[in-house]
Amino acid sequence: MKKLFYLILFFSLTGASSVLAQTNETNKKTPARIIGVAKDQNTGEPVPYATAALYVAGTEENIAGGVADDEGKFFITGMEPGEYTLKISFLGFETKSVQNIKVTSPNGDVVLGDILMTDEGLALEEVTVQGQRELIEERVDRTIYKAENDKTTAGGDGTDVLRRVPMLSVDLDGNVSMRGSSNITVLIDNRPSAIAASSISDALRQIPAEEIKAVEVITSPSARFDAEGTSGVINIVTKKNNLQGVSLNVRSGVGLRGSNLSLNGAARKGKFGFSLGGFGRSGYNIKGRFENEQLITNPNSSIARVIQSADTRQNNIFGRYNFGVDYEIDKYNFLTGAVNFGIRNSNNYQNNFFTENYLEDQLISKALRETDVINESNSVDISVNYTKTFEKKGKEFSILTLYSRDNRENSFVNSLFDDDLETVNSRLRNDNPSKNEEFTIQLDFVNPLGKDGQQILEYGAKNILRKAVSDFAYFQADGADGDFIESENPSLTNAFNYDQNVTAAYTSYTFNFLKNYTLKTGLRYEYTMITADFKTETTAEIPSYGTLVPSVNASRKLKNGNLIKAAYNRRISRPSLRFLNPNINASNPLQISQGNPVLDPELTDNYEMGYSTFFKGTVINFSGFYRNTTGSIQAVRTIQDNGIIFTTYENIGREQAVGTNIFANVAIGSKLSFNGGFDVYYSMLDNGLEDPLLAAENQGFVVSGRLFGNYSLPKDWQIQVFSFARGRRVQLQGLSGGFAVYGLSFNKQFDDKRGSIGFGADNFLSKEFIVKNELTTPTIMQNSSTALRNMNFKVNFSYRIGKLSMDQRPRRRKKSINNDDLKGGEGGDMNEGGGPGVGNK
Repeated sequence: MKKLFYLILFFSLTGASSVLAQTNETNKKTPARIIGVAKDQNTGEPVPYATAALYVAGTEENIAGGVADDEGKFFITGMEPGEYTLKISFLGFETKSVQNIKVTSPNGDVVLGDILMTDEGLALEEVTVQGQRELIEERVDRTIYKAENDKTTAGGDGTDVLRRVPMLSVDLDGNVSMRGSSNITVLIDNRPSAIAASSISDALRQIPAEEIKAVEVITSPSARFDAEGTSGVINIVTKKNNLQGVSLNVRSGVGLRGSNLSLNGAARKGKFGFSLGGFGRSGYNIKGRFENEQLITNPNSSIARVIQSADTRQNNIFGRYNFGVDYEIDKYNFLTGAVNFGIRNSNNYQNNFFTENYLEDQLISKALRETDVINESNSVDISVNYTKTFEKKGKEFSILTLYSRDNRENSFVNSLFDDDLETVNSRLRNDNPSKNEEFTIQLDFVNPLGKDGQQILEYGAKNILRKAVSDFAYFQADGADGDFIESENPSLTNAFNYDQNVTAAYTSYTFNFLKNYTLKTGLRYEYTMITADFKTETTAEIPSYGTLVPSVNASRKLKNGNLIKAAYNRRISRPSLRFLNPNINASNPLQISQGNPVLDPELTDNYEMGYSTFFKGTVINFSGFYRNTTGSIQAVRTIQDNGIIFTTYENIGREQAVGTNIFANVAIGSKLSFNGGFDVYYSMLDNGLEDPLLAAENQGFVVSGRLFGNYSLPKDWQIQVFSFARGRRVQLQGLSGGFAVYGLSFNKQFDDKRGSIGFGADNFLSKEFIVKNELTTPTIMQNSSTALRNMNFKVNFSYRIGKLSMDQRPRRRKKSINNDDLKGGEGGDMNEGGGPGVGNK
């Protein structure tokens, strides 16, 4: 606790010093200010949080800047008398330049009035805007990464994009964590997806990077969001339009490790809009190796030692297909519908899987195996949403519906060879088909209050009917051609049914006070009913429970446009099928794993503080946080007979984390820009048990960082570099290894920027790199490593056919359901030894 106290004190003092610095400035004589209001040219409405940058006239020397408030109003200070150019930018709008701004006095105000910003679709082809657009936008309740402005991800997928986002960490398998926690919710265009719910890593691989417009990181969700997600919510915003006409985009890429192809079409005529698209991505030639050594202390104090090694190979195919339609019934009524399909086929092979067993220093046995793992899935999401607006600005009512289904098939065949290491002695097969199905209906109402509409009351209700099924069976066969015989053991062959009904209601109130302060408070109540049973007589008694979830978000606008914010919220995380699945995963017979059907939800209290500033072409964002989780769901390892390490999941006593995130975006002139940052947190885990054989605790620092650079060359050429590294992570009973990835790419646009071609290389300085993991308990000491050969060279190509023109009607914000109430974990695999995964939800 003493360490925790000092860490919290450090982050509090750091944040307080920033506030004091700003407060002292306000006591001085008010300097000259440039004041303006950013507005949408089409609708006349404010553009909240637009970024304003001030340049010396006729140069690219940036000397000051600011961020607009929620009414689009901005203030810029810190300049001497002279002539300047102002540039205003915001996600979805063309950068607006205001020329010939003259500051004649060191203390007077220069009022620019309304500055009209144009939607990107209205940009004239002959106009060229120099300089790098902002990549980061800071709002009261979220940080937005503008992925469309980062060309380093060309030819990649959602995994490549999220590796560049502040506060996020993505490992080599595509598993996402926020501030060190994997307990997050990923939404696509503000709606959940069946494939994202079952496996975040699978969902990311199915989204082409070029289709991602922005990534929103919501670390302190309001009461309107479901109460799930210890760390928060990630919303991936894909590119949409409100244009007239027909267009088709073609993108493709070919590399040593993978290829991709996508076709996306859009059409709009009058009140109807349509979209149809597909994306396919394959991975091949992905080779590596696996090594494992474990020492086990037996009850008689003797030491059993196991040494394992294998060659690995992976082949993957991912696909995502979608059809959407929207219809503007009249001025106040809007209807949308969408169907999304996803597929995933993954084959993993372990060849020359050699195992040696020692007792003390004497070799007891040895075995040679081959393991083939199949992980296939298909998903469908169907949504129909209705939105009604009113004459009163901001007043809105919506009914949202969603049906999702994900079918998954996990299986493996483990072949054991005779002593001659050539003849197959026996084969073991595990089949685990699973299904995740849910239907959701949600009602939301937004009502601005007061004469100016600055007070906002939100309330609504939601119901989720969810059904998960895991059907599993084990089979044994003699030799290479013998028939498989199904096991009659109910722990090996059974079916698990899990039905969940979550009913929720919420209210939220936002208001301004003391001129520069904004407070958003909310309260949400969720009641969960669960029934679970097996096909056999085995039962799982899980009681119903209710959860009250408060949230508070506060912010203060400073005179120079900077922003400071603080938040508190409580979150609940229900275990998904990944943690509940009772199927025994024995692809590595010395490291088996099994879910726990009677897990309880975990509760987390989150506290955070953030500060963002802008000066001389540099944007800096700082945030500090403290997280306290009770009943945290963690992997727990014990020893079974014959020295087998058994992994399952338990609600441990407590998990705490305190840390910070710092991110900076630096523009050096009009052609060179860098952005990057680092995350550091101190993790503390304790299961609260007193038995020395079962008690476990662990703590330590976890650090990760990223750096990206972009340089514009003549004739529409660009050079981009990127790098990401994550240090080892603290677990209850050990440490998981760190890793680093990097890349270099060249891109050229042609045919009036309708097309582009790029050449890139990833991890090109080394043939392979090694990720090491450690496991330590009173009776187990294990060290395993995975070597990956992921050097990759690629060629990317894209071209746009057709042309769209802007629809001048006011744009309507599309709404969709957010199912954020499951702890999904890190990907789909429960195993620790490189074996197959299980059906997940």
